[in-house]
Amino acid sequence: MATTNRWGIKSLAPISDEQFELWQTLIEARTGMTVGISRRSFLETNLAIRMREIGVSDYETYYEQLMAGPVAEREWAVLVDRLTVQETSFFRHPSSFALVRSHISEIMMKEPERKSLNLWSVGCSTGEEPYSLAMQTDAQLTDLNRSKVYFGVTASDISLPTLSRARLGIYGERRLHNVPTAWKNKYFDSVVGKKDWQVTDALKKRIAFVQLNIMELDRMPLSGIDVIFCQNVLIYFRRFRKRDILANLAARLAPGGLMVLGVGEAADWAHPQLVRVDYPDTLAFRRKV
Repeated sequence: MATTNRWGIKSLAPISDEQFELWQTLIEARTGMTVGISRRSFLETNLAIRMREIGVSDYETYYEQLMAGPVAEREWAVLVDRLTVQETSFFRHPSSFALVRSHISEIMMKEPERKSLNLWSVGCSTGEEPYSLAMQTDAQLTDLNRSKVYFGVTASDISLPTLSRARLGIYGERRLHNVPTAWKNKYFDSVVGKKDWQVTDALKKRIAFVQLNIMELDRMPLSGIDVIFCQNVLIYFRRFRKRDILANLAARLAPGGLMVLGVGEAADWAHPQLVRVDYPDTLAFRRKV
């Protein structure tokens, strides 16, 4: 039975097995993501917090609100944001960024007439990953005396609220601990009156933030991508869905293009048009030329 805590807020009854299965099915059907038994408490906690915020007292009522009615679409967007929030940081996996740097150097060396580079951050969350790719690429092209090469980063995520925060590009001092001081001074402006930093407009212009459910990649009219960066995304999907997602991403790579995944996310996966890249502490594939 639900109880009332000492702040006077009515506690919800624990989610039942039947209700948990219902929510599992809904989330997987709409996003492709699985919520295993190990994440049951995570689901229950986030549902309860959101239900209290909007004054709903039981899981069935909230479920029905998400299925139909004038606020269903907006409410689903809020809930997805809560359920897909990821811990991220700038240059989170250094060896993967080092591999991207090596790949771009190789392209610049082999193709002296190259005029552009296209990168894609899949599951970009609050923006640290695509901004990291943009900073590194901009600095690298300058160092290589190839600053006239235009580059752009497509940054996609399922969550609209998360994308809004990414577009704003404001981060606290602690969030920038992996950003070299010279890059912080070049690519960020201090926010007046706060200990925050905002990505410069010049760097923002390199990035296109777009909403995308990774299960609906066919909606994304992208091709000829030089670097696809997809880390800490596939862990939420069943094996057969991972294969479909990866095959679809692989089809978007340019000949010789690089796809960088999270280490251990798809170690046994293979594709006839891709070859595994041998680079320390990374999981990556290169499309055959």
